[in-house]
Amino acid sequence: MTNIENQKFTALDISGKNYLSWVLDVKLHLSAKKLKHIIDEDNVASNEERATALIFLRHHIDDGLKYKYLTVENSLELWQNLNDRFEHLKAVVLPNALNDWSQLRFQDFKTVSEYNSTLFQIVS
Repeated sequence: MTNIENQKFTALDISGKNYLSWVLDVKLHLSAKKLKHIIDEDNVASNEERATALIFLRHHIDDGLKYKYLTVENSLELWQNLNDRFEHLKAVVLPNALNDWSQLRFQDFKTVSEYNSTLFQIVS
């Protein structure tokens, strides 16, 4: 558990293909740092907390997104802008995952590990 602070997760891709997992990672990380309230509306956060969250968010997004939101100086505003940009992916990804899940059959795989791999891909 040493250096848990140094462990990174994948930055948000400019296409948003990893948005759903990125959101979960960000929320977990901010919760661990006791900063999750920063991304809630009507939060009462100090300037230091907002700056820390903004640095963290900017550090974990693609360079193209950094340049697009270069003028955003509020962590909540950046969070909402990214949410507005990529939230629609739930409407696309979820039906595809549900379809893949309904068609998943154990007998279609040669090994249990192949089945598990496909299962985890659908879940993620």
